[in-house]
Amino acid sequence: MGRNSQSPADMMSTKAFTLVSAVEWELLAGDKERVHIECVECCGKNLYVGTSDCVVYHFLLEERALPTGTATFSATKQLHRHLGFRKPVNELRAASALNRLLVLCDNSITLVNMMSLEPVPSGARIKGATALALNENPVNGDPFCVEVCIISVKRRTIQLFLVYEDRVQIVREVSTPEQPLAVAVDGHFLCLALTTQYIILNYNTGFSQDLFPYCSEEKRPIVKRIGRQEFLLAGPGGLGMFATVAGISQRAPVRWSENVIGAAICFPYVIALDDEFITVHSMLDQQQKQTLPFKEGHILQDFEGRVIVATSKGVYILVPLPLEKQIQDLLASHRVEEALVLAKGARRNIPKEKFQVMYRRILQQAGFIQFAQLQFLEAKELFRSGQLDVRELISLYPFLLPTSSSFTRSHPPLHEYADLHQLTQGDQEKMAKCKRFLMSYLNEVRSTEVANGYKEDIDTALLKLYAEADHDSLLDLLVTENSCLLTDSAAWLEKHNKYFALGLLYHYNNQDAAAVQLWVNIVNGDIHDSTRSDLYEYVVDFLTYSLDQELVWKYADWVLQKSEEVGVQVFTKRPLDEQQNSFNPDRVLTCLKKYPTALAKYLEHLVIDRRLQKEEYHTQLALLYLDKVLQQRSGTGSEAAEATDTQLKLQHLLQKSDLYRVHLLIDRTRGAGLPMESAILHGKLEEHEEALRILVHELRDFAAAEDYCLWRSEGRDPPYRQRLFHTLLAMYLQPGPAAPELAVAATDLLNHHAADFDAARVLPLLPGSWSVQLLRPFLTGAVRNSVHARRTTQVALGLAKSENLIYKYDKIKLKGSSVQLSDKKLCQMCQNPFCEPVFVRYPNGGLVHTHCAASRHRNPSSPGPGART
Repeated sequence: MGRNSQSPADMMSTKAFTLVSAVEWELLAGDKERVHIECVECCGKNLYVGTSDCVVYHFLLEERALPTGTATFSATKQLHRHLGFRKPVNELRAASALNRLLVLCDNSITLVNMMSLEPVPSGARIKGATALALNENPVNGDPFCVEVCIISVKRRTIQLFLVYEDRVQIVREVSTPEQPLAVAVDGHFLCLALTTQYIILNYNTGFSQDLFPYCSEEKRPIVKRIGRQEFLLAGPGGLGMFATVAGISQRAPVRWSENVIGAAICFPYVIALDDEFITVHSMLDQQQKQTLPFKEGHILQDFEGRVIVATSKGVYILVPLPLEKQIQDLLASHRVEEALVLAKGARRNIPKEKFQVMYRRILQQAGFIQFAQLQFLEAKELFRSGQLDVRELISLYPFLLPTSSSFTRSHPPLHEYADLHQLTQGDQEKMAKCKRFLMSYLNEVRSTEVANGYKEDIDTALLKLYAEADHDSLLDLLVTENSCLLTDSAAWLEKHNKYFALGLLYHYNNQDAAAVQLWVNIVNGDIHDSTRSDLYEYVVDFLTYSLDQELVWKYADWVLQKSEEVGVQVFTKRPLDEQQNSFNPDRVLTCLKKYPTALAKYLEHLVIDRRLQKEEYHTQLALLYLDKVLQQRSGTGSEAAEATDTQLKLQHLLQKSDLYRVHLLIDRTRGAGLPMESAILHGKLEEHEEALRILVHELRDFAAAEDYCLWRSEGRDPPYRQRLFHTLLAMYLQPGPAAPELAVAATDLLNHHAADFDAARVLPLLPGSWSVQLLRPFLTGAVRNSVHARRTTQVALGLAKSENLIYKYDKIKLKGSSVQLSDKKLCQMCQNPFCEPVFVRYPNGGLVHTHCAASRHRNPSSPGPGART
């Protein structure tokens, strides 16, 4: 955006430079009205001014710094000298290494002494020059000469010279496509403004690169070297264009006015002069930063960072404000992006360590500016990049830092706010947003390097924020690794009625007794905290896994009084090694005597879950079940239903356990109206007829009678099972009033368990009136079993015959081979000869005396030929 389209506020948006006077007209020419300044040169403290009457003035500049960061200059005139021509001094260039000043006047470059302004005795000069430029990136390598490039009076010609203290030497003459009007040089590269275009020309190789066109008749060309292999040019459309020796632009152009007279560089700014203003643009973001009114100016040049501007009657210096001051001014105006761009650009002018410290602080300041504007994402990124001590942020929030914290805010301060209330001007919604941001930010940084050294301050502040906001993450913070300070955190949690969380804090700090007491008070209603509706169950669970035995025993009665079924879990769910040692069953049983429901649960745990094989526990559990059944059977409908469940447990225990005292239980059930339990107990004593009698004649439960036979024969041999079923069948077939009903049960028994009966024994017992159709399943099963048994026997017989045949074959094979016996054959056991034709032959072919073979069978350990086969 050009200067003319900007508002005055934008035009004066940054104070980067102050314009101060260096040389007043009176110091130059006194009352010579017709004399005016043509050119200037500055080298260190030496200022040279060339005038229209061919005089060169030498001044010493003295700089005096001001508290505001700027400076003033005073110039002391040393001498002046007339060069002997009647033409103006066109250009001055200092060559400090040679102590020479190059003066262009009347198309001739004269070498004069920098101090005396006397021409060199040799009279060395360069003739026929209309403009000159020094090569600040010389290729010659000789420290006692400078490389000078001139535009020659010869048409379309550039000449290059080496200039020594008292002589000059032409090096190269280069032809150009058009007449050159302005030149800058860097190494072997010439940047030329020709009549219609700008070009880059490598005078060593002759290669040229067109840059862009312009019209020399409409505007004055500007060609300025701004750095190694880079130039600044006045382009078309009022643009300041950057170009490298490769013919490309690595920076975006800046927008000037159409009638720029001169340009200078003072990093990171490009300064331009026109007939009314001095404008300042940033090379970093190409924005116009400052405008200074300046009329009648016609010279603008920079000399090693010092920018000089001149009218025809005076010389002025643009004094840059220190970059830090400029950055602080931008931050004070809340122009964060511009401040950061300027700060990054300052890297090249400031030592690395100093820059890093400065830049971190700027990032932190920018972060607080964004924070105050509720731009939290931007603020967070700036805080992180600037490595902010997060306590700077926490300290904005009243009472969040622990009272023990030794933190003091940075000086000078990073922001202008006393606290969050001032920053938000009391706006509760803004305060809530700021607190939510801090919660998020602290949660992110607490596990990073940012928290190193002050994790206690961060975690304590985070806990306070969570508690105040009733945030779910409060509990997550306390049940994971944290560095919350106990004293500060406890007081804050109590203030906000976060008693459950306070208990977690006590637990994390190894104060379990205080934690449990607090939770017990909440459950009892002594204090109010609705964080957990299941707090009682939580306490039980906490005690279950607590390693503090005294604590568990202390609150055992309390948890059991609240709920026997839940409270007993502190014993039943403990790790097994603790149950065997610290919480041995006998001690626990003593504790549970007052709590029958809990006692039953614990005994179930011992007998069913842990399967402890101890008669006392099994008997006690059975008696508890029995007492509860008897007690509940006389109660209401709900208690009677409960009794059914308990009764099923009792029956299951009586069936599965072999460790309880059967006779004791039989005595307790006698006359108690518990026939099923009595039947099971008689079965345990192998009193099957009594057990079946109860089931058949008292209970009339024929399915239970069948199940009884199956239960008692489980794991026993088939004849035992058969005896049980025959006993039951005999009971069904007994004459009596219930004979018809029992007959039906008998047929069902036979038809369902045909394999468990001996059909030959059963058939004579059956009444003759029963039809075959009635017993068809039984008879079919019996015949099938008989046929199966017969066929199985036949198969076994066939296999036995085959085996016998194999043995006979082997025997015949052994007998079929002949044996020769003579008095020379020796017994393989006693090594004596055979005296009679009687012997024993072993499978391996060995022959022994009969008595030797007999003695070997009596003493199997004695050696013999059989041992070798």
